[in-house]
Amino acid sequence: MNLIASIRIALRALRVNKLRSTLTMLGIIIGVAAVITMIAVGSGAQARVEDQIKGLGTNLIILLPGSVTAGGVRMGSGSRPTLTEDDSYAIQREIPAVQVAAPALRGTGHVVAGSSNWSTVFYGVTREYFEARNWVIATGKMFEPADLAGSGKVALLGETVARNLFGDTDPVGQAIRIRKVPFTVIGTLERKGQSMMGQDQDDVILMPISTARNRVLGGGTAKQRSVGSVSIKVRDGEDMKEAEEQIRSLLRQRHRLQPGAEDDFNLRNLSEVLQAREESSRVMTLLLAAVASVSLLVGGIGIMNIMLVSVTERTREIGLRMAVGARGRDILSQFLVEAVTLALIGGLLGIVLGVGGSYAIGHVAEWRTELNARAIVLAVSFSAAVGVFFGFYPARKASRLAPIEALRYE
Repeated sequence: MNLIASIRIALRALRVNKLRSTLTMLGIIIGVAAVITMIAVGSGAQARVEDQIKGLGTNLIILLPGSVTAGGVRMGSGSRPTLTEDDSYAIQREIPAVQVAAPALRGTGHVVAGSSNWSTVFYGVTREYFEARNWVIATGKMFEPADLAGSGKVALLGETVARNLFGDTDPVGQAIRIRKVPFTVIGTLERKGQSMMGQDQDDVILMPISTARNRVLGGGTAKQRSVGSVSIKVRDGEDMKEAEEQIRSLLRQRHRLQPGAEDDFNLRNLSEVLQAREESSRVMTLLLAAVASVSLLVGGIGIMNIMLVSVTERTREIGLRMAVGARGRDILSQFLVEAVTLALIGGLLGIVLGVGGSYAIGHVAEWRTELNARAIVLAVSFSAAVGVFFGFYPARKASRLAPIEALRYE
């Protein structure tokens, strides 16, 4: 008996008991759908972390001022301006592993444009900042060297700020006031989305660091050339830990710290943090897929149970087929094809349910999901394997029935 004939007989047998066949397939349908949906959810989480890594900047180390002790009380990080622009330039100049080191000053304040106003964060930065943080100019242009040298009153707006101040109007060339200081908008920044802490990275204004220091913030920052942070981008292929140690050694030397004295700065290797989070997301994806695969196992047990019942019910039919010349392997293939057909039909229906479930979760829960073609193929292949594995024993039992005993069965 050829394969086509076996499939035809299997489909006819399944149609005889439609309800039972449907209930048998239900376990496979749910299992395949669960595997596809869970992997889509996990892959979406991984993709989100990868986007955060790209948005933050690759191979990035953040240098922050350290804490100090005053009157026996340990102050918080950044309680004293221990970093300067000169530290940033020395890092970029003296450490070969460093691609760029970008100092920055941070401030907050109200921004006014015509009748609109918005409270936001602004940063005074250098041109290296855009390279360190992988930030692209969407419209307009970047600061000119003259703007940095002469404290030019020019600014670049993040998407959130531009939308709240100007709506759908092009902000390039428009006038704004930041802390009552007039600025000209020379460009807008490409959207970055949320950071890993859930903060809106597009709710920001960038201006030349000299402008922030001399015209907006003023005070001690203008005299000391101090900075609030330094974004350090390490070259591709370089050891991040080794670069971190070289930066620490250089700064301790520049700040004249004695051996055994605590650092007066903090180094944060954000790439390590995000990579750890990405690995956690990957492990969670595998865990979700493993849990969902249990449904496939349960569905396989259901197939074996129903196939054993089918063998018992069709014992006389099996005996009659053997009596007219059917061989044991023909009976084996017939029941095996029947079990695999059940599993494959369930798998195909599970794909439809899984894809629909993934889109539903993404739409209703506003959670990013990513369908994975390999996951779909794996789920269907696994469902077919389940059919073979759990259908083999009933098929083998049917093929070993003695024709005379089978014909006598009532």
